[in-house]
Formats: sequence, C-alpha cells, structure tokens
Amino acid sequence: MDKPHTEHRPGRAIALKLTAVFLFMCMAAMIKEATQEVPPGQAVFFRSLFAIPVIGLWLWQRGEIREGLIPNNLMGHIYRGVFGASAMVLTFGGLKLISLPEATAIGYATPMFTVILAAVFLGERVRIFRLSAVGLGLLGVMIVMAPRLSLDAETLTTGATLGAILTLGAALLRALVQIHVRKMVSTEHTAAIVFYFSLTATTLSLLSIPFGWVWPSQNSLILLIGAGLVGGVAQILVTSSYRFGAASMLAPFDYSSLIFASILGYFLFSETPTSNMLLGAGLVVAGGVLIIWRERQLGMDRAKSRAATAPKGE
Repeated sequence: MDKPHTEHRPGRAIALKLTAVFLFMCMAAMIKEATQEVPPGQAVFFRSLFAIPVIGLWLWQRGEIREGLIPNNLMGHIYRGVFGASAMVLTFGGLKLISLPEATAIGYATPMFTVILAAVFLGERVRIFRLSAVGLGLLGVMIVMAPRLSLDAETLTTGATLGAILTLGAALLRALVQIHVRKMVSTEHTAAIVFYFSLTATTLSLLSIPFGWVWPSQNSLILLIGAGLVGGVAQILVTSSYRFGAASMLAPFDYSSLIFASILGYFLFSETPTSNMLLGAGLVVAGGVLIIWRERQLGMDRAKSRAATAPKGE
C-alpha cells in the first residue's frame, strides 16, 4: 500500500499543487480550442493516450512499475474508467460551448456533490454545518448557470445552455469518481489507479468513433497531443504534492484554477468573467472552503478519538 508522505514541506507542496492546477487549465484551454474541430470523444482519446507514456516514465522513475501494472481489483479500475471517461466527455463538450472561467466555476460543484453522494453511498453522517455549506455552494452554481437557463434565442443558438448542463453533469460524475476512489484506495496502489484510468479512458474513448471522429488539422493535432502530455505532467505534480503536504492543507488551492482560467480565457479567447459568474463563483468557493475546513476538523477529531482509545504502553 502507499506510504504516507514523510516530509512536511508546505512550500514545495503548495508550489507543486499550484503548478499542477495551472497546467490543468492550460490543458483545458488546448482542449477548448481543439474541440472546435474534433468531437469530445476524440479529444478524450488523445488526452488519455498521450498521458500514458508520461505516467509510465514517472512510475519507472519511482520504481513503481509493478504496483502500477498489477491491480488487485480490475473491475474497480474499469468502473473508475467508465465514470472518469464519461466525465471527461461531458467536460470537453461543455468547454466547447461556454467560456473557460464559467466552466471552471460550474465545475466547483464537485465537492458539493461529493458530500451528498458520500452520505448516500458510503453512509457518512452529514450534519447541518456541511449541509449548509453544500446549499451555499449549490446556490452559487445556480447563480453562475442562471443566464444559461434563460432559454433566450441567443443562448439557445450558441448552445450555451447545453454547455452549462454538460459541465454540471461532469461535476456530478467527478464526485462519483471521488466516492469510488475513496473505496478503491483501501486495496489499490495510487500508481495503479493513475495508470489504469488513462488506459481504460483511452480504450473506452474508441467507442465514440462512430459519432463523428475527424482527421484533425496540424494545429488541432498539436493541441491534442500537447493536452495529453501536459495533463499527464499535471497529474504527476498533483500526486507528488501530497508527498509534502496534507490533502486538507492543499485542497483550497484548487480554487486558484478560477484565476488561471480567467487569465487564459481573457488572453486566448477574449472571455471576460461576468458579474453573475463572479458572485456565484464566490459563493461556491465559500461553500467549498467551509466543507474543506469541516472535513479537516472531523479528521482531527477522529485522530484524537483513535489516540484516546488506543492501547497504552505500560
């Protein structure tokens, strides 16, 4: 099984996490541009395929090739691949239709859905504090999505309503992935989870060939291959960040993605965040940070409880 991180180096951990978040946003920008030409399923294929050699080199460098290639629960990896690949298809489809900052803000619904699904599928107790935080976050998501649900002619013509719905659906599926991975980590090595996700997503994406794959132009091909390579590096960096800092400390830095998305969206696609988006995103971030804070408190309480009930040496 995985060894916990042995070095507490918060500066390095935060730097790795922020770099990973920035690279994921760069990847999203590449996908957004490429999907103007190629369908989302084809983009998933390139994103997953070209991440495999990067992940393979990383596992080899860490001496974890065996752990990465030998799963204990193959069906668990397949289910994780189905959920994750489906989330990517919806995410990439949404990116094509709405702005990068807007898609990022709606994607922040994932931790809200995770709390709900954890209560349903894992039997976790969710009290009023976390429920209130979830409600605040979901209110923020609805504020972000409100202009896209007006069903006016312009919104329907551009497909923005569909884009917002696809992005929200992707957030729900990513929450389902997180719940599934929570169960998998009890038997599976992180190396295997990372490797088999890319492998299964690549394979499953081939099922979308009948739905309109095209021969990409040179520019789109470069973007698609770049997205796979950049995504693979980002995946490695975010995993490595947890070797030097606790997940509860690093979780709030996920919200830096909105800053990066706004900068990239403005300079690459001339996208400007709206007042609705900023207000809604602020509420979503507030709800997410409250959930993270509460999860950390619960984790500390559980640790104290285990310490109090552990057998004491004579």
